[in-house]
Amino acid sequence: MSTRIFKYSLYLFMFFISINGISQSSKPIPELQKKLSINQIAPKGWLKEKLRQNLNGFTGHLDELEPTLIQDDDIYGKDRLSKKVQHKNVGAMSDAVEFQSQFLWWNSETQSNWFDGYIRTAVLLHDSIHLKKISTKINYLLSTQDADGYLGIYDKELRYNFNDENGELWSKTTLCRALLAWYDYSKDNRVLNAVLRCADNVITNYPINASHPFATKNPYAGGLTHGLAFTDVLEQLYVITKDHKYLDYIPFLYNDFSKQNLNEDAQQFKLMKASVPLMGHSVHTYEHLRTVAAAYQATGDASLKLTLDGFLQKINQVTTASGAAIGDEFIGGRKADATNAGYEYCSLLELMDAYISLYKKTNDPNYANKIEKLFFNAALGASHPTESSICYLKTDNSYALEGGKNGDQSDKNQTRYRYSPVHKEAAVCCVPNAGKIVASYVENMWFQNGNNVLALLLGPSELKFNLKGNPITIKEITSYPYSNKISFKITNKKSERFSLIIKKPEGVEKLILNMPYEEKGGYIQVNRIWKNDDELIVQMDMIVQSHHTAQGEQYFMYGPLVLAHPIDAKQQITKNYSVAGLKEMTYTAFDKSIYLYTGMPVTKMESLNDIRFSTTMKESTTGKIVPLELIPMGKTILRQTTFKKAD
Repeated sequence: MSTRIFKYSLYLFMFFISINGISQSSKPIPELQKKLSINQIAPKGWLKEKLRQNLNGFTGHLDELEPTLIQDDDIYGKDRLSKKVQHKNVGAMSDAVEFQSQFLWWNSETQSNWFDGYIRTAVLLHDSIHLKKISTKINYLLSTQDADGYLGIYDKELRYNFNDENGELWSKTTLCRALLAWYDYSKDNRVLNAVLRCADNVITNYPINASHPFATKNPYAGGLTHGLAFTDVLEQLYVITKDHKYLDYIPFLYNDFSKQNLNEDAQQFKLMKASVPLMGHSVHTYEHLRTVAAAYQATGDASLKLTLDGFLQKINQVTTASGAAIGDEFIGGRKADATNAGYEYCSLLELMDAYISLYKKTNDPNYANKIEKLFFNAALGASHPTESSICYLKTDNSYALEGGKNGDQSDKNQTRYRYSPVHKEAAVCCVPNAGKIVASYVENMWFQNGNNVLALLLGPSELKFNLKGNPITIKEITSYPYSNKISFKITNKKSERFSLIIKKPEGVEKLILNMPYEEKGGYIQVNRIWKNDDELIVQMDMIVQSHHTAQGEQYFMYGPLVLAHPIDAKQQITKNYSVAGLKEMTYTAFDKSIYLYTGMPVTKMESLNDIRFSTTMKESTTGKIVPLELIPMGKTILRQTTFKKAD
């Protein structure tokens, strides 16, 4: 077929879709992997320490750090929004009534995303004190549900009655995701029934193919379009109940979203045009990736496969060396850039969860590699290495953290490029999501399909599962990704045959196992009769690999780790919190040297306590060739991650 004929055929196909919408009668595609219960997986080693740091810090105490947004505003209960409410404290500093009224739903996001991460972290750590506190709050939230099933933030005069910005679906999404996390742990049917009644109330009030949930007179309607993520709840309810009405509602929501006049990247007609760059608010763009994937999975519709493929291609163009996709806070048609384009912590969580969703649908280990790269490098690299605080925005090359991007002071109100356990002056959204991201990684480390047990996302952990009624425990003993050795130790009362399948990490040159294995399609498989105290040892030989960015700059990886040169900096504490001893900090570099790549090899150094690398590079100002140390990006504060080539 000629290029002209292909383009004409695609144009007709897109025109047909724009007129008729997405098919809802196609055959759904079953997911290939189903998530295990949160009760079956436990973090160990450094992952457990990171979760504990969060629980002892901002995740466990955000309601005390910012009580006005989380405790004082009973937005799901007595403080539901009505026409009388024109202003409230939502965290962002602004005196403009119009601005404030547009975002009156914000506190529902802050509260529920925080609560979601708080639940998952407390459950994974089995912390009885925090679990008791959570249980009390769950009971209260259940009491706010109306007799008709309504669970949300609006009084009767407002709910489901909008033609503009609102948080109807978004406030439900964030709350229901948290409630379903608690149900996964507690198996309390009161909680599941509350979420089912909430979803049914939505379906009744926004009837399928007979309503327009995303209709708006203002094309930028942030809470409204956040609400497309309600498909997360629908997917989970379908997995639990197998009721197709929840699955069928997904393409209806995406179809209506795509037809409205919205400033959103994920509308189908935009995604199917390669010439249309990603422009929007980054967190919307990346969370909507899950909806596009879910709509395709729910229908098997061929147009949605093209849409999803086009979406992923566009995201690849804006993805940096660290695995993060840019947006500070808007993407704005730019390409990935290690110095000049930052990324928001909210976006890191939403994109990582999108990759998790895509993995479960496809069984493609490339998504697992994307998850590890993003988590180990961008996410940990935007979290403070030793304090419970995060950067709201950060860049791969981080030369200063003083509020503005890499020392830019032109916008005196820009404070996002610094460390804080709250970030109230911007919005209390990234810190709650930072409380979710480690838990999300841990929850998806393991999968089981019958006699196949899959170690997907690697790291220190423990899995408990049953096979033919026989309880089995697998302990994954490692400091991966900071170690090349992983031990899997089996505990079972009765010997059983099963396949232990391990995702092969990115960048492994050679494998050495103490048992016979088969390597296929990015996985390592050991099939045997496992006895009590059997131990599988996996040794992975890796070499430092050189990669280049779209701008032609070099960066280096060792396995899944991106390496960076740490820059010594002066810390300034700008605010102390009495709660948990937390603080806000800025960092100013002592040395502002920029280094150029000379082509010399990067060599791993022998060290007992950590992982370090050495090379030589040219200092850009003096031209001197100097020795340079590189460490994992996730352990840095200020850093240079990419290097232009020396002349």
